[in-house]
Amino acid sequence: MIEMSGICKAFNGNVVLKDVQFELADGEIHALMGENGAGKSTMMKILTGIYNRDNGVIKVDGEEVTFKSPKEAEAKGIAVIHQELNILPDLTVAENLFLGNEQTAGFGILKNKEMNREATRILKQLGLDIDVRTPAGTLSVGKQQIIEIAKAIETNAKVIVMDEPTAALTDREIHTLFKTIRKLQSEGVSFVYISHRMEEIFAICDRITILRDGQSVGVREIKKTTFDEIVQMMVGRELGERFPSRNVTLGDVKLEVKGLTRPGLCEDIHFNVRKGEIVALAGLMGAGRTEIAQALFGFRKMAKGEILIDDKKVKIKNPRQAIKLGMGFVTEDRKTQGLVVDFSIKDNISMTNFDKTAQSGFISSKQERTFVQNLVEKLGVKTASIDLSAKALSGGNQQKVVIAKWLGIAPKILILDEPTRGVDIGAKKEIYQIMNDLAEQGVAILMISSELPEVIGMSDRVLVMHEGKITGEVSGEDMTQEKIMHYATGGDKVVQN
Repeated sequence: MIEMSGICKAFNGNVVLKDVQFELADGEIHALMGENGAGKSTMMKILTGIYNRDNGVIKVDGEEVTFKSPKEAEAKGIAVIHQELNILPDLTVAENLFLGNEQTAGFGILKNKEMNREATRILKQLGLDIDVRTPAGTLSVGKQQIIEIAKAIETNAKVIVMDEPTAALTDREIHTLFKTIRKLQSEGVSFVYISHRMEEIFAICDRITILRDGQSVGVREIKKTTFDEIVQMMVGRELGERFPSRNVTLGDVKLEVKGLTRPGLCEDIHFNVRKGEIVALAGLMGAGRTEIAQALFGFRKMAKGEILIDDKKVKIKNPRQAIKLGMGFVTEDRKTQGLVVDFSIKDNISMTNFDKTAQSGFISSKQERTFVQNLVEKLGVKTASIDLSAKALSGGNQQKVVIAKWLGIAPKILILDEPTRGVDIGAKKEIYQIMNDLAEQGVAILMISSELPEVIGMSDRVLVMHEGKITGEVSGEDMTQEKIMHYATGGDKVVQN
């Protein structure tokens, strides 16, 4: 059992947590929710010894504790899985899993066979049957996340803190994860479950603690609360409909793809997106959705196929050419592809918008700051200053900076790969409204999302992929989760028109 009371924390005079209360019972799955910047991750970092608290008391099984490092927390049976992956890409899967807890035969000799065998067993328990001698960096983001979860299990933790654990997982992987969580719960393991996905909270958790602006505003039993009550507690106001109503008149075809093919990734892909239209690419992880988006933006070279913009064939060999053609791309992995995390918020947003901030070849500092500040305010990025480094922001606020970077170029075509991953419910609606506003302005939007409610709620049409091919297209009343999953798993093997 964990008790946190009166927890306070400030960074450089900026109060992040104020008199926070939290309790975790034995064998409980306890959700922790709040908008980005509410203090959830900071609170868990204090619990596990990453940050020192300024005030307050932490008790584990009735004993007051102060952990000076995550290693000390692990020794007390508390493990944490952070939102951003801590995988060392050049080490094998097994080496990552046992990092810091290696099995040795004495004199520093590693027991590799034993560790490989144990790693294989743990990962199979999580539904992942892979060669554990494989370099971890070659695996998908979803599989890397499962390795992170396996690390916590390997330490025999009695409390596991999960910060957005399913952000990169497919529905099938989430189902496997939930089975594992429930199994461990039946064995007395407790979980702190941080997630912005409301469906998951209601599916897996027992209780929920809600934070707002660094303060705990209430605890509810999941069976005795509702979606609307939780949202109101989180944001302090009624949120209204989850997805904005769409009333857009579609224009001419803006983007058209013909026969896009790269063996092993995608085959004979045909589709179009009209002005003002939001088209979703749905499918399971590995279906080829991101690869298509990267090809459109010049990240990947295709073996054959054509891309047309405004009915004119174009050659896009690199992202610079894509940008000149009016295309923006919010990438799936903001940490390595969307941001330069050591750069400031200002510099990250400016790097695609020099034409808006420069005069006669020189950047105008005043013009740049005004331009960036307007975008930061428009997207509701929570920051004390645009001069802070991007790595100082929460994951959701980092995502808003990535979106701001591309909104600045006033794109005619916008590709959004998992646009709301790691973003809270309030910010999600703001992003949905931005998407809607862009569509009303005639922007053609291609959206990739693993959240089916988001796919259905925001798109005019859904193209479903399976193993590199588009197996189905749905719209209107046919746009159901069951129909999408039918095609996503290869049902009917529909051939494109």
